Amino acid sequence: MSGSAGTYIPGFGNHVSTEAVAGTLPVGRNSPQRPAFGLYAEQLSGTAFTAPRHENRRSWLYRLRPSAEHPPFTKYEGAPQFARATTSDPLAPNRLRWDPLPQRAGADLVDGITTMLVNRDPADLEGVALHIYAANRNMERRVFVNADGELLFVPQEGRLELLTELGRVVVAPGQIASVPRGVRFRALLPDGAARGYALENQGAMFRLPDLGPIGANGLANPRDFETPVAWFEDRDEPFEVIQKYMGVLWRTELHHSPLDVVAWHGNLAPWRYDLAHFNTINTVSFDHPDPSIFTVLTSPSDVPGRANADFVIFPPRWMVAEDTFRPPWFHRNIMSEAMGLITGAYDAKADGFQPGGLSLHNLLAGHGPDKASWDAATKAELKPHRLSGTMAFMLESCWPYRPTLFASESAQPDYDACWADFPKAQLP
Repeated sequence: MSGSAGTYIPGFGNHVSTEAVAGTLPVGRNSPQRPAFGLYAEQLSGTAFTAPRHENRRSWLYRLRPSAEHPPFTKYEGAPQFARATTSDPLAPNRLRWDPLPQRAGADLVDGITTMLVNRDPADLEGVALHIYAANRNMERRVFVNADGELLFVPQEGRLELLTELGRVVVAPGQIASVPRGVRFRALLPDGAARGYALENQGAMFRLPDLGPIGANGLANPRDFETPVAWFEDRDEPFEVIQKYMGVLWRTELHHSPLDVVAWHGNLAPWRYDLAHFNTINTVSFDHPDPSIFTVLTSPSDVPGRANADFVIFPPRWMVAEDTFRPPWFHRNIMSEAMGLITGAYDAKADGFQPGGLSLHNLLAGHGPDKASWDAATKAELKPHRLSGTMAFMLESCWPYRPTLFASESAQPDYDACWADFPKAQLP
């Protein structure tokens, strides 16, 4: 083995050149006739070859064996809740919420994933899915690869150490990590167990949003993203490969570890980001701005301004708005909102929304603060207030989410009750 889990290169979408063994990275070319030490050159594409240069994402890998060397895949029968199974009934416009899911004994990251919400078919190359993971066992001699989309991990309890083809990434609660579509990896649990969210983006790759009138700085700054340096393992022993392909899990076996990329260069790679570095923008006068000001990453759709997916956070921040209801207001949104809570309490939901839980408000579903939060915010003395000890996120999509069969059967039965007791306004 070579490399380190503590060495990263700063920047988002940069072209990186890195090697775990000196002299293994070709100079001045991608595919030499005879790569150093008999390595195999392989290009991994995250976009079409002819994508505009500023959007093109790909990396060249130099590995011990070609990734094409494997027997046929067969259907994987493990991971009983990692699937796209949904009811064929019409999609109801109801608001839904879930408590944190329990751990399953002896589950690694793959077998401990529960699919909750899906939209679109992976073959359409658009849409997102939201999974919750609860793992308590390392992935040993097995790797996972997602051919349907890139994965964004949002830990809620315990760290993940992601050993990928392009380097090692350690991600803790309060941080996020991305593994691109098609990159093989396995996950270790440095703290013995881990729980969190896995957001799957099947559309255009996540990118930093345009800042518009904000200017050149603010929100998530490129320099705060970290890409791992080259790392590899040389292990000649049986390995299992689990692949997600067209919404179904498949498996094959290798006689070696496929995490054998000794050097690579390009701009398609895993990364991690500390959400504490997010430069929050907020009002210094009146009214609660639209939550788009909290966007960390976006996956655009074919319609300008309408996202296939937006990853939005609600971090600690100062609240100073004058004569303003400061939590998020009541609203009906053309976008569909799936929300998770990493830590603390969400300022628009005083009760019932726990860290590790999940809520869904599909397009045009009326929602907003619950009664307790509305009462507190309406009566609060409006002085500068530091909202601290909280971190929530939202995976917003232009496509309606459909709960899986498991999610449909496990939702809180009384979520609608949090809006049941609002008094009628009294006109003069």
